[in-house]
Amino acid sequence: MYISELIQDFLESLEIEKGRSTRTIDNYSLYLDRFYTLCAEEIDGDDLKPKDITPEMLRKYRLKLNRFEDNQNHERLSALTQSYHLIALRGFLKYLAKRGINSLDPSLVDLPRAAKKQVTFLHYDEIERLLNEIPSDTETGLRDRAIIELLFSGGLRVSELCNLNRDSINLERREFVVRGKGRKDRPIFIDASTADCIKDYLDARTDSLPALFLNNSQNQQTTSTSGDYRRLTPRSIERIVQNYTRKAGITKHVTPHTLRHSFATDLLMNGADLRSVQSLLGHANIATTQIYTHVTDPHLREVHERFHSETKQ
Repeated sequence: MYISELIQDFLESLEIEKGRSTRTIDNYSLYLDRFYTLCAEEIDGDDLKPKDITPEMLRKYRLKLNRFEDNQNHERLSALTQSYHLIALRGFLKYLAKRGINSLDPSLVDLPRAAKKQVTFLHYDEIERLLNEIPSDTETGLRDRAIIELLFSGGLRVSELCNLNRDSINLERREFVVRGKGRKDRPIFIDASTADCIKDYLDARTDSLPALFLNNSQNQQTTSTSGDYRRLTPRSIERIVQNYTRKAGITKHVTPHTLRHSFATDLLMNGADLRSVQSLLGHANIATTQIYTHVTDPHLREVHERFHSETKQ
């Protein structure tokens, strides 16, 4: 079989056997199509076959990937984005090996060193400043406050928040379950203030649509019968968060995921253990959660206050 056919088989296996999300599959498709395009030109007149993937082809592919420029922005791929391409390739090679198809050993695909992303988060006083900019006398204001409170109180991913329905949340118990990455369920807990905000918003609504958060734009189509035509999108929520961030005079680059970071750092700063925070965030690997420890370790502040000369004067 040719690589082009096997890539499609691999993507289908991600959906059926691995239960990966549509977004993950789309990303893998993009990365592997790019691999196929960049490497097929090395083969004269014939389609790329698994046996054609050699260490030398891998070396040339990595070089081309490092020099690749986006057609729209004319920017090179970051080291992190290159890593995603190679992770997809390594997964594809593992799939070939599992099927007994002779190709390059997946262990030969080493990932480049990528600089760790800097964690941006808001302190509690900044969260309060942001919330103070939201009006409480309109349905839109009640919705926006409930969104930001829920992102910070529950640590949800924006996609998880968008998928919530009215009946998803038990406001009396102040807990519910979401299905996150890898279709894994995890519990979400919210405080009383957040539950009150959600109740106030729902009480102000006069519709019977299932989505928890609705787009109030007058331009929304009304011919759909799915019940989801007014459900807020991740991009809409990103615009909502950025709007109030600007009004609050916060100069940090704040996104819905910043509020998830803020949720995690707030827990750790107040003494929560790393394993519990890992579970609350839904991280499969605790190494992912450890990105927060360098900004939440109280011992570092104590060392600075005890030993830095300026603080002793």
